[in-house]
Order: sequence, then structure tokens, then C-alpha cells
Amino acid sequence: MNFLKHNQMDFRNTIEPVLDPFPEAHLSLAEIDASYRGDHDLNPASFPGEVTTFKPAAVLVPIVMRQEEPSVILTRRASHLKKHAGQISFPGGRAEDADDSIVHTALRESQEEIGLNPNLVDVVGTLSTYVTVTQYSVVPIVGLVEPDFDLTPEEGEVSEIFEVPLGFLLDKSNHQKHSGFHNGIERFWYAMPYNDYYIWGATAGMIKDLSERVHSL
Repeated sequence: MNFLKHNQMDFRNTIEPVLDPFPEAHLSLAEIDASYRGDHDLNPASFPGEVTTFKPAAVLVPIVMRQEEPSVILTRRASHLKKHAGQISFPGGRAEDADDSIVHTALRESQEEIGLNPNLVDVVGTLSTYVTVTQYSVVPIVGLVEPDFDLTPEEGEVSEIFEVPLGFLLDKSNHQKHSGFHNGIERFWYAMPYNDYYIWGATAGMIKDLSERVHSL
């Protein structure tokens, strides 16, 4: 993947064509079918086919344009949270009525969670909407980030901010499939362990989507 060593304009011109355009509508989706990515990719029986309304959300996939090699900003969720405590995730969250677009949602949440200035983010497209078993429809917004930033975690939601080399995340040899039992049922998920960080679930699924798109070049 020699394009990782290119300058920002070359990088953008390479990655933008494999991304989806921004939806004209906001995040509310009246109908979702199995063509969407999601937790059901590896667990078809978990697809919430009877659900017609999903809670709209967006995350930012922030690719930092570092000179040596691009990296991706990820967060560790605070340990005291009732849901997904300690898990690795992209900055983002549920849409609010005041958000005028899915990009607004992703950038607002990123600023609130990690202090990322929206003016430093060049949004270039989206990955596939990701459907979760908790009935969220999450739109991953891909943005190129200028490296001149000063991030601060919002202590109520984020315990740590860190970066992972983009090349590591795109490398298929680092993509694993793990499993475990929940309520007596075996479930499968993607995982991409990096040092002491266990990247898995929806975050890993979105990264896998990006990797597949890049490898289609």
C-alpha cells in the first residue's frame, strides 16, 4: 500500500473514490436490510429484521496525516459507563435533533469526546452504515485530520485517546475472528489486537470495511 507514503492530496485522491458519498437525508432510516454491514455479518441470525426504526448515530474515522505514515485516532471508553465500558471505539455517538447532517453529528461528538477541532478535519466520504444488535444505525464518517492538534478526553465518556498506524489496521493478516458465548449462544466478531488494545466488535467491523475497500484498488 504505497499510497500510505504519499502526500495528503495524493492520499485523498486515492482513498476518496472507494468511499461512499454522504447520504442526502439525515440518519433516520425507515428500512434496513441485510445488505448493510453490522453485527449480523458473522451472526446472520442476529439481524434485527423485525425492526423498522433504528436509533441514528455517527462516528468519525479520523485518519491523522502524519508525515511518516497516517494513523487512526481511537478511544478507550470510560470504565464506569453502564454500556461498553472500557471498549475501544471511534469518537462519535447518537444524533441529536439539532444536528443538521450526519457529518455534523460525527464532528460534534468528536469535539465533545476528545476535543478535536472540526476545522482540522477534512471529511472525504463514508463507509457502509453499520447496524448493531442494540438497534443503532451508525454511519462512519471518514475524515483526514491535520496533525497539529491538542486532544483532551471527556472524563465522563473517555479514559484514553491513542493512535494506531493505518497500515496495521488495513493489513488483512491482522484481522482475526473471535468467538464467545452469550446466553448460551455462540457469537462471532472481528478483532484486531494492537499492543494492549483489544479492537473488536463494531469498531473492528468498520475497519474491516475500510480495509476491503482499499484492497479493491
